Amino acid sequence: MSNTSNFRNAIRDAKNQALIGPNVIANALPYVGGGLVLTALGTYGGLGVIRNNPQIFLPTFIGAVILELILFFVAQNVASNGNKQVALPLLAAYSLLSGYTLSGLVFVALSSQGVGIQGIGIAALGCGVTFIAARQIGSNLSDSDGMALTKTVRLGVIALVAVLILQLGLSLFGVYTPGWLEIGISGLGVCLFAGVAVVDFYVLPRTYQDDEYLPAALSMYLTYINLFIFILRLLIAISGGGRD
Repeated sequence: MSNTSNFRNAIRDAKNQALIGPNVIANALPYVGGGLVLTALGTYGGLGVIRNNPQIFLPTFIGAVILELILFFVAQNVASNGNKQVALPLLAAYSLLSGYTLSGLVFVALSSQGVGIQGIGIAALGCGVTFIAARQIGSNLSDSDGMALTKTVRLGVIALVAVLILQLGLSLFGVYTPGWLEIGISGLGVCLFAGVAVVDFYVLPRTYQDDEYLPAALSMYLTYINLFIFILRLLIAISGGGRD
């Protein structure tokens, strides 16, 4: 779900580095936007499956998750090696699959009286506001502050992933997270990925050259998809849409 391995490598490469790609984020943004559009299309397709053929959604969802994980590592490796012609279709397919796996959460949000389509809009708007704020803050961090924030957020994301794995494992045995704890986990996720958004603007220009925009785009895409997920989870939990 998170980009911890990508994040860890970026921290290592960025440490004590001057800017090597001052324009890499600007070059990456069209591909981030394209990936998000494809994700929306994948979500729309997944919602269609849930509504019209709900019996096949779970098996296709599991298959999509497995394929998505494989594509992530393959696309990340190909993009890092600079093979743009191969990386682009892989990243496009990854974005579509991400949307399909996201459709279950979106369906829950749409079915929740307290969230609905307005909640999805709020989550998307929250990502946009975070981007604007993160760009201003992250681009102006000093090296000492940037590395301190990067290491702190990294540890927080690792802890969050561990909690989510535990939460998933317990749910498989019928043990569900209480509503108040789900609010806490989701709120923590929002804060951490807002921090990751700030870190991106500090780390990426120190990690990638201007023509290495595809791996930078993948990193930013993952940040905002995860931020959207946790904002939506938080809204659902606050509205009482989750289990108590």
